[in-house]
Amino acid sequence: MKKIILAMAVVAAMAACTADKSLTVKGDLKNLGDTLIVMNQNDRDRRDTVLVSDGKFEFTLDVDSVTSYYLVEPKLFRGERGAQLQFIAVPGEALEMTGDVNDRFDYNGSTFYQGYHEVDLMLEEAQKPQKELTQKLMKMLEEGASQDSIMQIYQKAIEPLEKQEEEAIMEFIKTHPDLEATATLIPQVKPEKMAEAVNMLSDKVRNGRMKAYYQPIIDYIEAQQKAEEESAAKQAEGVEAPDFTLNDINGKPLTLSSLRGKHVILDFWGSWCGWCIKGFPEMKEAYKKYAGKFEILGIDCRDTEEKWKEAVKENELPWLHVYNPDESTICDDYGIQGYPTKIIVGPDGKIVKTIVGEDPAFYELLAELFK
Repeated sequence: MKKIILAMAVVAAMAACTADKSLTVKGDLKNLGDTLIVMNQNDRDRRDTVLVSDGKFEFTLDVDSVTSYYLVEPKLFRGERGAQLQFIAVPGEALEMTGDVNDRFDYNGSTFYQGYHEVDLMLEEAQKPQKELTQKLMKMLEEGASQDSIMQIYQKAIEPLEKQEEEAIMEFIKTHPDLEATATLIPQVKPEKMAEAVNMLSDKVRNGRMKAYYQPIIDYIEAQQKAEEESAAKQAEGVEAPDFTLNDINGKPLTLSSLRGKHVILDFWGSWCGWCIKGFPEMKEAYKKYAGKFEILGIDCRDTEEKWKEAVKENELPWLHVYNPDESTICDDYGIQGYPTKIIVGPDGKIVKTIVGEDPAFYELLAELFK
């Protein structure tokens, strides 16, 4: 008898574990097509298809821990306008989505999603002024206002509105510390406020199942900030530019130190980088304008050797080029975080300035250096 009871207990426990991983999602949404794609935010290559009938759908997910999911209309992948609905997937719960995808819709359902409904309503109210500002500016644009004037109005108005939204979020966290759904607000605040927001949660919520949702986001932001700080230190003015040797377009070794005695611009780029390609015409004009006063050394990144050579030839780039293979450490040595990155190295081999992206400041600096 004891063995039978024990076996029954094991089966019951296994069933409970299985049930705890199951999330049921039901929807009744107007203006929805006949198909939705379900995607996990952390694994977007894995996609499941859900059929929709007259706006109604239902499916079940196996969820190991709290994470974000998306419901996407297939036409969005074809470059057409379509719905993209985000929801928080919580094991052992049941989600209901009702409303109109072209207007507004609500989350509801089991205990967690009842709390999430409160969070959603608060965010909707807190973000209302920003939404109204966007609508106002769009109307002005349609009526003929210039993009520059629109941007000036936006930049002047947006900061106090964002501050107002963050204050509303922090107040909600403070007054609802025991509500599990409150933890979904942690990523909504600025990085410098996240620790304070987490500490306002009750211990049960802070260290419960919602930690699997907010903690990876905090860890990622902290890692990014650390990487940016390390990058800034490597690219700082006056730092000795790390020497390196890479093969040039003809397959011959080229060493950075061999260019000592003149200004050298290290241009980290790739044929896949749209902004890099877009900036080449202006770079070629500057190279011609200040001929002999500096050298450009293009450092290709994340390309095959064939694509690199094709891009140099196609864009008719007249300066020096080297190929940067996967095993090279040069991007780490220079703390490259984005593309294009242009690092100006002085005649003494020390870094003068680093410019990330296509920025007019780069050409202003050239004018200052070579006036």
